[in-house]
Amino acid sequence: MPNTKRSHLLASALTVVAVCGGDAVARVFPFGPRRRAVNDLANQFVPFHAHLWDLLRGRADGGMLLDWRAGWGTSFLPDYGTYLSSPFAPLVALFPRADIEYAVYAVTVLKTAVAAAAMTFLLRRTGPGGVWWWASVLGAAYALCGWSLAEGTYNPMWLDGLIAFPLLCLVGEWVREGRRPFLGPVVVAVCWVANFYTAYMATLGAALVLAARLAPAFSWPVARRVVLRAGVTTGLGIGLAAPVLLPVFLGSRYAHPGVVRDFDPAAGTDVLARLLPATYGFSTPAAFVCTAVPLLAATLLFRRDVPGRERWVWPALCAAVALSLQWTPTHLVWHVFATPNGSPYRQTFVLAGVLVLTAWTGLAHGLPDRRALLGGAAVVLALTAGALPSALLTSWSLLLAGAGLAAVTGALLLPRRGRYGLLAALLVSGTLVGQAAATEAYADRERLVRLDDYPPLGPAEERRAAALAAADGWPEYRTDSGLPRFAGNDPLLFGGQGAAYYSSHTPAVLTDTLTALGGGWTSRGRNLLSLDNPVTDALFGVGARWRDGAVVRTGTYLPLVTVRPPGPLPAYGPSPFRNQELLLGARVYEAPRAGACRAGTEAFVWAPDARELQGGRPRRGAAMTSLGDRRPPPGAEVACLDGARLRAAVAALRSGAATEVRPTGSGIEARVPARTGTVVFAAPAIAGWDCGERPTLSYGGLLAVPAGEGRVRCAFRPPGLTAGLALMAAAALLLTARLSVPRPRPDSRPPGTRPRPDSLPPGTRPRSESHLPGTRLRPNSRRSGSPSP
Repeated sequence: MPNTKRSHLLASALTVVAVCGGDAVARVFPFGPRRRAVNDLANQFVPFHAHLWDLLRGRADGGMLLDWRAGWGTSFLPDYGTYLSSPFAPLVALFPRADIEYAVYAVTVLKTAVAAAAMTFLLRRTGPGGVWWWASVLGAAYALCGWSLAEGTYNPMWLDGLIAFPLLCLVGEWVREGRRPFLGPVVVAVCWVANFYTAYMATLGAALVLAARLAPAFSWPVARRVVLRAGVTTGLGIGLAAPVLLPVFLGSRYAHPGVVRDFDPAAGTDVLARLLPATYGFSTPAAFVCTAVPLLAATLLFRRDVPGRERWVWPALCAAVALSLQWTPTHLVWHVFATPNGSPYRQTFVLAGVLVLTAWTGLAHGLPDRRALLGGAAVVLALTAGALPSALLTSWSLLLAGAGLAAVTGALLLPRRGRYGLLAALLVSGTLVGQAAATEAYADRERLVRLDDYPPLGPAEERRAAALAAADGWPEYRTDSGLPRFAGNDPLLFGGQGAAYYSSHTPAVLTDTLTALGGGWTSRGRNLLSLDNPVTDALFGVGARWRDGAVVRTGTYLPLVTVRPPGPLPAYGPSPFRNQELLLGARVYEAPRAGACRAGTEAFVWAPDARELQGGRPRRGAAMTSLGDRRPPPGAEVACLDGARLRAAVAALRSGAATEVRPTGSGIEARVPARTGTVVFAAPAIAGWDCGERPTLSYGGLLAVPAGEGRVRCAFRPPGLTAGLALMAAAALLLTARLSVPRPRPDSRPPGTRPRPDSLPPGTRPRSESHLPGTRLRPNSRRSGSPSP
C-alpha cells in the first residue's frame, strides 16, 4: 500500500481507537450505562437527525421548506442549514429508526476520523516531512484536540468545521499556486453548507495560514494576485451556498432573541491548563493537543536549519491566534460579532490546527537536533509551570503530560533505523492515543456533573412512539407528543404534530403566541413545551395526545382551517385565559366561587411568577396546567373551564369551517365556504407565507387571510431562499465565465519545494529532500530528516 493511503488510514484508525477507547473507559453510551446525551445533543441533534431519517424515508409531516411536526408548523430550511446540512448527516438513514442515537454516535466518530485524514492529506500536500507516519500522528492529533473531545463530541454539527479547516487550507494552497479554479469554490461551498458557523471560523484560520505560507518568500505583486484569487474563490463558494446560508441568517433575525452576553476572558492559568490532557472547563478554551505537537512547534524556534522567516512566522502565528482567543475585539470577530450563549471559545480548533501545521513545518526540514529538542522541551515545561496555579489541573493531567513529554522526546532521540524506527512510532502513537483517550474519558465524566443529561432511548420510548403513530390522524387532527417531556423537540423524536419545539430559529411570533396562551418554555423562550389544555387543543386541532403513559383522545377539536366572523383582529392582554377566549371567539372560563370551581368545570392555574431568571430575563416560564387537588401557588391566576361551553363554541366554528384541507411540505390549501370574515390557519404567522392575491394577516399570532368563497392556497418560502437561489445562479455563471477564460499554465511547484524532474534543464538532477532550501548538513552528523529503511 502506498505511504499516502497508509498515512490516511493510520490517522483515522488512531482517531477511532482513541475516541471509542475513551468512551469505553468512561463507560458512557454506547459502551456502558452512563448517559451520553447532554444539553443540545439530547434536545436538538438527536431529534433533528430523527426527523431527517423520517424525511429521507418519506415518513415526515412536511418537507425541506415547512415542518408540520414541531411548533404547530415552522420553517425547516433554517434548521436544516444549522443542524443537518452536513454531507454525513444522511448516513443516519442507514440505521434503524429506533437506533438513531447509535447512528448519531457513529456519524460523530466518522466525522472525527475524516478530520484526521483531511489534516493528514494537507500535511503531506504542503511539503515533505520525513517518515510518513509523522503525518498520520499529527493529523490524528488535530482531530483529537481538546475542542473536538470536550465540545465537538456533543455538538456534532461543529465537527464539520474541524473537517473544513484543513480543506480550506488546501484551497489556500490551490489559490497560492493558481490551480483548481473550479474545485476551490466547490470545496468552499460544501464547507459553508455543512456548517456555516464553524466554516466561518475555519475560513478565518485558513486565511491566516495562507498569509503564513506567503510570508517566507513575500512579494507584493504575488501577494496581491493571491489575495485577489482567494477573495474570488471564497466569494464564489459562499455564493454557491447562498440558498442555505441566507435562510439561516434570516431565520436567526426572526427568531426569539437569546441572551446578550459580554465576553469574560478566562484566567491565563486556566488557559494554559487546558493545553494539557485530562482537563475540563466549560468557559475555557479546550486547547489540548498531543504533547508531540507543542513540543515540535516549540522546537521550530531553535532550529538553525530552518530559514529565519519561516522559523519565526509560524510560532508568531500560534501566539497571535492564542492571544486572539482572549482579546474581546478579536473574540467578537471569531464569533461573527456576537458572544455566544454557551462556550465562548468555539474557535479553539483553529488554534489546534495552526499548532499542528507549525509542528509539520519543522518536520519538513527534518527531525530536530538535540539542541532544538532541549529548547522545545523547555518551552513546554514553562507553559506547564504557568498552569500549576489553575484549579482545572489534575494529577492525571500532570502525569499524562510528563509521561508524554518523556516518551516523545525519547522517540525523537532514537536512531531512525530498523526496529528503533518502529519503537519511535509506537512511543509517539501511544502517547497520542493515551492522552486523547484519557481526555475523552475525563470530559465524558465531567459533562455529566456539570450539564443537563438525559436518558437514552429505550423500550418505553419505543412504545410511546408506536402509540402516537397508531393514534395519528393528520391532517384531520393533530396528535401531540405530550407530557411528561422526554427532551426538547419530542414531536420530532416520537412523531405527531405538537407545540413543542427547540431551535436557534424558534420564531419570536411562535414564542409570543404560545406564552400569551399560557404555554411554558425553557432556554429563555427558545425551547417551547407542549401545552396540555382543552382550549388550545381545540384551537390547534389536537385530537389526541400523550398524557401520563398513554394516548388520550381529546374529543373536542377544530379543523386546521376555520373561518371567523367579521370583526377586529384579537389583541392579547395579560391573562392567558382571556387570550384563549379571544382566539376562540367565545367565553368558556369563569372565576372560581368562594375559592373553588363549581361542579362540571375544571380548575386551571397559571403562575407567571414561577420563573427562573438568568441575565435579567426569564430563563424558564411555567405553563398553564390543570390544578387538580393541588393548592395554587401565591400570585397564581385560577380559572374554571366549562366543558359544555367549549364544545358549543367548537361546534359553531366547525359548522362554517373550511373543507378539503391539504397541508404539504411547502404550503397549505383548503376550500372556504364563507364569503366574509377571516380565514384562520392553525399555524403561527411566521415570515415566508404567501397567499397570492389575499394579503396575509396575523390573527392572534396565527396565519390568516380575508375570507372569500373558493379555494385558498398559501405557499411557504423561507425568507432568503429566493435571493439565495439568485445568488447561487450568479455565482455559477461567474464561475463558468472564469473557467472559460484561458489561463497560463500554473506553476505546480509551491515556493520552497523541489521542481519536478521534467521541468529541469537537460543533464540536471533534482535535489533530494535532505537538500531543501535552508537545510544544513553538518559533517560527521546524521541527517535529521533521513527516513528509516
